[in-house]
Amino acid sequence: MILALTRRIFAGIVTLLLVYTATFVMVVSIPGNPFQSGDRNMPREAQQALRARYHMDNNWTFYAEYLTGAIHLDFGPAFTYSDWTCNQIIASSLPVSMLLGLLAILIALLVGLPLGVLGAVHRDNPIDFLGLFIVILGISIPTFVTGTAALTLFCVYLKWFPVGGWGTLRHLPLPALTLSLPFIAYIARLTRGSMIDTLHSDFIRTARAKGLAERTVIWKHALRVAFLPVLSYLGPATAQAMTGSFVVEKVFGVPGLGQHFVNAALNRDAGLILATVLVFSAVLIALNLLVDLLYSVIDPRIRGAL
Repeated sequence: MILALTRRIFAGIVTLLLVYTATFVMVVSIPGNPFQSGDRNMPREAQQALRARYHMDNNWTFYAEYLTGAIHLDFGPAFTYSDWTCNQIIASSLPVSMLLGLLAILIALLVGLPLGVLGAVHRDNPIDFLGLFIVILGISIPTFVTGTAALTLFCVYLKWFPVGGWGTLRHLPLPALTLSLPFIAYIARLTRGSMIDTLHSDFIRTARAKGLAERTVIWKHALRVAFLPVLSYLGPATAQAMTGSFVVEKVFGVPGLGQHFVNAALNRDAGLILATVLVFSAVLIALNLLVDLLYSVIDPRIRGAL
């Protein structure tokens, strides 16, 4: 178990190095630099001096120095924002994105699991058709459409929530619910399909033959096994919710890390791009490892194959 965990951690470090290298190659291949964009458009001599100061005139030197700084968790200055370092931006915005993403996943679990279970238990009934309809809507409608509609209805017309911003509990529900809709759909679909297969298993027939209540059979025995595919999906889904919510952040004015990544890409801010990509990748790898550990706890048969 410990040896397998060590291998996974080592593989995660190698993956981060490969992600950093690939991102670096793409960043330096794009024309332009952060000193050419917007109000930072300055004379060529000044640009060359600044590029030399931050070792951006030599790709290999910049690659090595930035990698050394990243190993020591020092991502350097952020050229997109004056007087801010990448560390300060990450420290202020990552908790916002993580809170929003975790809340969205929690909502998705609380809604998607019962929806999938009810669809499997009442297969081909109106309840199942309603669940499938919700799944189709959640998958097919983009979050910027649902977010804009929710913002217009609940903030502009009904005035139940503030229009954008961050800092109070009233700012949380709408962006979290909007972000959770696609995850609700996928979790409900996975749960329904897995529950249908599980309900036809031998151990379920045995549990019913013992006289256990149907509610106990479904929610205690069947769901425990049917939850395994959902658990596998939760790793990348949670990472995606926490790091890929820039559309929702933009619609609702949430100061998360996704917005900073988009701004960095538009302004060719190589340092901030690399910092956000490394943070996103580290979160994804860590969550996948956590899911594998939880998977081995729920299903001891795979504990040795971690």
